[in-house]
Amino acid sequence: MAQDGDQDLSRRRRLLILGICCMSLLIMGLDSTIVNVALPSIHRDLHASISGLQWTIDAYTLVIASLLILAGSTADRVGRRRIFQIGLVVFSLGSLLCGLAPSLALLIAARILQAIGASMLNPVAMSIIRNVFEDPRERARAIGVWGAVFGLSLALGPVVGGVLVDSVSWRAIFFVNVPIGLAAIVLTALYVPESRAPHARRFDPVGQLLVIAGLASLTYSIIQGPRSGWGSAEIVGLFIFAGACLATLIFYERRRLEPLLEVSFFRSVPFSGASAIAVFTFAGMGGFLFLNTLYLQDVRGLSPLDAGLYLLPMAAMLLLASPISGRLVASRGARVPLVAGAAAFTIAAAMLSAITPTTPTLYLLGTYFLFGTGIGLMNPPITNTAVSGMPGAQAGVAAAIASTSRQVGVTLGVAVIGAIAGGTVSGAIGKSFAAATHPAWWVIFGLGVAMLVIGFVSTGKWAKQTARDTVERYRSQHGEADRRPHPAPALSSASSR
Repeated sequence: MAQDGDQDLSRRRRLLILGICCMSLLIMGLDSTIVNVALPSIHRDLHASISGLQWTIDAYTLVIASLLILAGSTADRVGRRRIFQIGLVVFSLGSLLCGLAPSLALLIAARILQAIGASMLNPVAMSIIRNVFEDPRERARAIGVWGAVFGLSLALGPVVGGVLVDSVSWRAIFFVNVPIGLAAIVLTALYVPESRAPHARRFDPVGQLLVIAGLASLTYSIIQGPRSGWGSAEIVGLFIFAGACLATLIFYERRRLEPLLEVSFFRSVPFSGASAIAVFTFAGMGGFLFLNTLYLQDVRGLSPLDAGLYLLPMAAMLLLASPISGRLVASRGARVPLVAGAAAFTIAAAMLSAITPTTPTLYLLGTYFLFGTGIGLMNPPITNTAVSGMPGAQAGVAAAIASTSRQVGVTLGVAVIGAIAGGTVSGAIGKSFAAATHPAWWVIFGLGVAMLVIGFVSTGKWAKQTARDTVERYRSQHGEADRRPHPAPALSSASSR
């Protein structure tokens, strides 16, 4: 089997593998938007509070964020196809159990199992794509298709979710993942070649424990802050504990020969910039979906299907903008799509800060259009940077760091934005929820401004040089055997024009 890509694969076979990998992204994207559309129904059926709804989302994203790097490095070690198949099986089983859950506690537990499987899908599929598509331009286009599938899943999610919730129940939104997962399992066994890194990385239990403990304590403290009090000993202690876990993780990982988290990658300004933009982008997206599905159904009184249709402009622009961004990255570098995307994101957040229960429909749809355009333009440069500029043998780890940044963003976005909005709402969600979202939208606006600055700074000549230095330093320190030419990260491939 190929150790770092299979260079004998025909173009048709490579495209087939891309399609199979995209199936995993499809069910993950569907799961994200379908669950958000179903939140009001879960709220009523299982008598869930705002914090309970937050945990329905964050239990999933938190586990994914905690395990992505482990999944990526394990796939590099024991085989990417093998881990990908295991992930599909666990995700499908978790989806089935979610649909059968009789209580909120069991639903959250099933979401955790679902997330364990999901953690093996995105970064592993991306590392498979990285090793199958060797040509940088072809790889950039493939990643553009990957982003388009993400947009397609978001476009289908609200509508499919609305139909299922209206015609069956919220439980059906989880059952829909099962047949897609089973098909992906069979196709993977038939067509995806096995690959792994030439040098197996050792398991890092201390690093893994620190990641889980730090993210879990941070997320819990944010979600429970409004209920327990931000100044309470419990919440303050958890924040301190989360910070201590992060500091210890960095100190410990820098001294390991084969760390769980490759801290040295962050010396590359483009890589660090892409990771930060990923956190901010998906924090905004997580908050956007959480707030809008509750706003559209519980404030404006729309059905799940109508709420899904309202979100179509956002999802459709994700679908259309992603491949355009992929082509721009391949031909001109990442500055244009990053800056344009951040600008659209920022404008949309500012517009949403003024919504009321009677905001005109065209105004809402315009903000959703801009928001989807922004995320669609920014997503491909983030992914391409993570996998293009790093050594090929570490593709799984690099892709996992980028995916982890996304999931950390969604987790913190739902936690922070939900805490800001939910902290001013008592009892049932009602008309007052619209006004309660205004401070949250200004927080998302601030994220957009930060992305504008980071996107511009991390695409210059200085940033490009730090990327080259990082890769060469890594190869010299680790005796990297992969000597094929790797382009500079996409974030730095644009000149200062």
